[in-house]
Amino acid sequence: MTTPPPSPVPVPDQILIHPGPALLDAAADGPTLTAHRERYGTLPQVDLRTLLDLVTRVGLRGRGGAAFPFATKLGAASQGQRPVVVVNLSEGEPASAKDTALAMSRPHLVLDGAVATAQALGAREVHLVLPDERPSPREQMRLAVIERDDPVQVHQHVTQPRFVSGQARAVIELMSGRPNLPVTSWAPEALDGYRGRPTLLSNAETWAQVGLLLHVGEAAYRRHGTRDEPGTTLLTVTGTGLTPEVREVPFGSRLVDALPQSVHGRPALLGGFHGAWAPWSTLAEARVSVPGMAALGFPLGAGIVHVPGSDVCPLTFTSAVVDYLAGQSAGRCGPCFNGLPALAASVRATLGGHDATERIEQLADLVTRRGACAHPDGTVRLVRSMLVALPEEIAAHRQGRCLAVRATDAQTTAIPVTDTQTTAVPTTTVQSTAVQTAARETPAGPTTGRMTS
Repeated sequence: MTTPPPSPVPVPDQILIHPGPALLDAAADGPTLTAHRERYGTLPQVDLRTLLDLVTRVGLRGRGGAAFPFATKLGAASQGQRPVVVVNLSEGEPASAKDTALAMSRPHLVLDGAVATAQALGAREVHLVLPDERPSPREQMRLAVIERDDPVQVHQHVTQPRFVSGQARAVIELMSGRPNLPVTSWAPEALDGYRGRPTLLSNAETWAQVGLLLHVGEAAYRRHGTRDEPGTTLLTVTGTGLTPEVREVPFGSRLVDALPQSVHGRPALLGGFHGAWAPWSTLAEARVSVPGMAALGFPLGAGIVHVPGSDVCPLTFTSAVVDYLAGQSAGRCGPCFNGLPALAASVRATLGGHDATERIEQLADLVTRRGACAHPDGTVRLVRSMLVALPEEIAAHRQGRCLAVRATDAQTTAIPVTDTQTTAVPTTTVQSTAVQTAARETPAGPTTGRMTS
């Protein structure tokens, strides 16, 4: 069997977690239950009606990429019998680190959101879906579960190291003891999920947002963000030579304020591998907003901002991403099995200076909305954005040139960001309390953690 192409952005073994205004406000406290309870108090008790009203009023959306209204999923799951709650920490997108950051610093805020919701639903089970390729957050979540004595059964599952393993139906398949791959489904998992039961599945950040909202209340939650889009969201900022950074930003804030000065002036991939290329002019003016960025054609998605180095050709990078995505599919439907490899070949042709635009558009029309999951659609979004956002680079390649200039002072080592608000802390091995200790010794700085592998 042919080995799939590797990701052009590796799964990080080290991340930088910056203090934030809400979710990450207590990151320096450490991940223990004792520290969590000292700050937030006991597990919130809330009935279903109150919870539904609360998440509806603040317009809470999922943070996993689709930004689906949480209240809609919660309401649907509440209509069936024996519902199940799932915390999806798989983080199959290599460029993402926000769920990892929460697992390492705020695991009990995630678990409080899930457990409180399970109790409101009358669910007896909470399932944790943990990443195979990220052992440190996986072990931290297991330690967090051991610390607790929740009135629900907590089951743990480990995903396969695959981009699509965190897709909702792939997660349901994993929980059911079958291969961790997406399958065709005719009903949302909130109606017909695990063993045919209503399954409320969201990623770690979504559950942390629920936990925070229940602990601090609506008024405090609304102190950040805008009137129409209250709250905050987590961004993972990555780039060539940069240690991945996780920053919490209020909705409505300027995107550029979350980006290191060293990447200013360059285009970026917004939303991750299923996202879209955005020129610097867009990045400089954009506000962090789900509907606002979608209207611009650059969905916030999973909150990833990847900025290749000035010496990295964005066409070469896009081609590597599409090759990777084609190799990561389940291969169970025509759009993935045939369409994505053909699309990858057309992107490679573009990289080689050929005019493959017509072929790309033909393939895009053939695979969009025809797959068993959204994997083909996300890949098409990325490729089409390449055609729109990088016309000068495409034109240069047709002339046998490349606009990417190898900077003479290009950095080859990780560059932690420092400013007046945060300072870098020494790298610590992530083994239970090591990050906690480092964070407490430098309360004003970001938590830096090296993941064990």
